[in-house]
Amino acid sequence: MKVRIWFKGASGNRLAVDLSGAGSAPTVVLLHGGGQTRHSWARAHQILAEKGYRAVSVDARGHGESDWVEDGDYSLEAQVADLLAVIKALGGSPPALVGASMGGTHSLVACGRYPDIAKALVLVDVTPRLEPQGIEHILGFMTQHPDGFASLEQAAEVVGAYNPNRPPPSDLSGLAKNLRQRDNGRWYWHWDPRFIAGNHLEKVAHISQTMAAAAATIQIPTLLVRGRQSDVVSPEGVEELRHMLPLAFVDIEGAGHMVAGDKNDRFNAAIIDFLREHHPLPQEQQTDTGL
Repeated sequence: MKVRIWFKGASGNRLAVDLSGAGSAPTVVLLHGGGQTRHSWARAHQILAEKGYRAVSVDARGHGESDWVEDGDYSLEAQVADLLAVIKALGGSPPALVGASMGGTHSLVACGRYPDIAKALVLVDVTPRLEPQGIEHILGFMTQHPDGFASLEQAAEVVGAYNPNRPPPSDLSGLAKNLRQRDNGRWYWHWDPRFIAGNHLEKVAHISQTMAAAAATIQIPTLLVRGRQSDVVSPEGVEELRHMLPLAFVDIEGAGHMVAGDKNDRFNAAIIDFLREHHPLPQEQQTDTGL
């Protein structure tokens, strides 16, 4: 059964977490991209729990139901500190980390700086080389419609225009989890606008440099799942990362930057195969050793 619980981040901020599975099972922590929420992992979370893992989906600070921090600190360093706080609160053996875009950045940097915090790492369409046109595409989407939407249907049309790889949803309840309806009747994205404040070029340069430095120190098994139609991660970016760390790689046809949402079944199959090898369930460990 999935339960919603609260953890404390590095600043004493509340982090909303969905948790499923036994406490003794191998843990997989799912970290969403910028502007998303933990609900973007709904199907992957369910599949991992059904397979026998302890699945943990986290709303990053300033996103979803997690606190908007008073000082507006949404820096890479603050987000990594939150991730460390979550891992400490979970206890037990080190988890596997699965991070999409922003969540992958935090996971990569955390694993590079603190080698023992995770058993395996899955990066979802993110590398130290971030293609400028893809970043501008994301920022353009996140900063348009500051006055919100008249309806969920209008918001769905905007999402469809941004992401043509994915068919429009027939059920808007999932989209509604990323928006909040205010007293004026309009719907607004539910993340702190200060999250994308400041000089974007400087931020991206800092993130890329920090990721590259961290990648050079990582020794744990790492999988990169790329959407073949992604405008954020290029083949050149993949090759650069291959030279930085031991890397397994899956390129998913028909998926863009939002890989898990675009081709969910293929994405789930890829990460389950990787986790079975590098973060196995107890019965699989017994099979591997011939017990």
